[in-house]
This record gives sequence, C-alpha cells and structure tokens, in this order.
Amino acid sequence: MSTPAGALAGFALAGRMLGRGQDPMRLAAWGVLAGVAAFSTVIFAAPVQSAAIFFAGAALIGFGGGLFSVSTLIAAMSLPSQSAGNGLALGAWGAAQATAAGLAVAIGGGLRDAVNTIAIAGGWGEALATPATGYSFVYHFEIGLLFLTLVLLGPLARRRNPGVPTRMGLADFPT
Repeated sequence: MSTPAGALAGFALAGRMLGRGQDPMRLAAWGVLAGVAAFSTVIFAAPVQSAAIFFAGAALIGFGGGLFSVSTLIAAMSLPSQSAGNGLALGAWGAAQATAAGLAVAIGGGLRDAVNTIAIAGGWGEALATPATGYSFVYHFEIGLLFLTLVLLGPLARRRNPGVPTRMGLADFPT
C-alpha cells in the first residue's frame, strides 16, 4: 500500500466514522497519532534496511493525513453560520492547508539538505554519514510538530463537546 492508497483508506474511515457521529476533532487527533506512528516507522526502516517497513510507514503517513484532512474539513464545514457564513471558514481551511503544505515542503527540503551536507561530510561521525540522516532529522522534527498539534487539538475537542470532561487523556479517544 502506498501513501495515496493510505490516504484513500483514511478518507474512507473518516467518512464512515463521521457518518456515525464521531467528533471531527477527536478523529483528527487519531490521524495525528497515526502520523506519529507512521514517521516513527519510516525512521526505523533505515537502520534495518527494510523496504517493507518503509512502505508500511509511507502508507500510514497517508492514512493519518487522510483522517486529519477529512476531519478538519468537516469541522470547518460544521462551524455555526454567523455573519460571514461557512464559505469563509472553508476558504480559510483551504488556504491554511495549502500554505502548510507549501511551507512543509520548503522547510523540510531545506532542513534535509542542510543536515545531509553536514552528515555526509562526516561532521557528526561515521555512523550518521548516510543520506538517511537528513530525512531522519526532518521526520523527528515532524513528530515533534505532531505532538504540538495534539496539544492544540485538546481544547478544540473539549469546546466542541460540552459534555466531555475538562481533562482529555488517551482513555478519552474512541476505540
């Protein structure tokens, strides 16, 4: 399964779960958690030199991205209509997605190139003098950003569900 196939699976699951009344912010958090597992899997694939583990991680990246994208889109679509209406919220969602994607490619590529320049030159020792070092650095950075995203999603999930306890932990995620 490839990244696009994983994304399609994430879209399908999100559609099914949201159709059953699942909270979009909690489902988005599941997408973020899938991303953490996915990037960890891809990082692990390099030292064990396993293409199968790499492809599994890539598919999981798509799956988590699919869950997150559909869930946040539905959350934007379900915002209460006020003076500006839902069209503005959808436009803002699209602009945020496009901007984030562009910045991610630019920053990720720049970081990978900078880290690889140092690593390949032997600046961090023989063990890190491989092309995978730059990618590993970027994926570790991405995992940190995903954890930050989880921190920011917590209050949004509580705000959308008045009946949810004031503290949200792993036990509160759907099973």
